[in-house]
Amino acid sequence: MTTTVERPWVREMVVVHRVFRRESRNLPLAVAACRPGDTARAAFLAGMARGYIKGLHDHHTGEDELLWPKLLARVDLDADMVLRMEQQHHVVAEGLGRVEHALAAWERTAGAAERDALVAELHRHRADLLVHLDEEEQHVLPLIHEHMTVQEWNELSEHSRAKTPKDQLLFVLGALLEEATPDETARFMALLPTAARLAYRLFGKRAYDKRMREVRTA
Repeated sequence: MTTTVERPWVREMVVVHRVFRRESRNLPLAVAACRPGDTARAAFLAGMARGYIKGLHDHHTGEDELLWPKLLARVDLDADMVLRMEQQHHVVAEGLGRVEHALAAWERTAGAAERDALVAELHRHRADLLVHLDEEEQHVLPLIHEHMTVQEWNELSEHSRAKTPKDQLLFVLGALLEEATPDETARFMALLPTAARLAYRLFGKRAYDKRMREVRTA
C-alpha cells in the first residue's frame, strides 16, 4: 500500500511575492507624485515605505534562517541555486540600505531633488527584487515542495507572524488577500482562528481599504 506524503503549500509564497511586486511598483509612483515641500505627505509615505522594507527584510531573514540551511543539507546538484538565493538577498539588502538613506533625506524636506533620488533608488531596488523573486519561484519553490516538510514550511509562516506587530496583522492579511485568487483566499482564511476571520470581516478589510486609498491617492 502506498501513502501520499503531504507537501508544503508553496503557493503561499507566490502570493506573498505578489504583494512585494505590487508595492515595489507602487511606492516609487506614490513618491514621484508627492509635491515638493509636502512634508506631511512625505512623512506618511515614508512610514509606509519603512513598513514595506521591514516586511521584506523579515521575509528574507526567515528564509535565510529556516529554508536555505535545510535545503543545502538535502540537495546536491541544485545547491548552487540555493547559494544564489543567499547572494541575491545580500544584493536586495544593500539596495534597501540605499533606499533607507534616500528616504531619510527626502522625508526631512520633501525636496524635489531628494524625491527624485529616492525614486531612482526605489526603481533600482525593484529591478534587483524582481530578478530574485522570478528565480526563486521558478527554481527554488519546486525544491522546497520536494525536500521540505509541511511542518518546516509552516515554521516560516510562524516566523513572519511573530515578526509582525499585532496591530498590523489584519493589515498584512488585507495586503495578501488583495493579491489572492478566490481559492487562495479560502486557503488563507481557513488557516486563521475564527476570531481573526471575524475581526477581518467586521473591520479589518475596511481599515485596510481606507489605508490603501490614502496611499494611492496623491
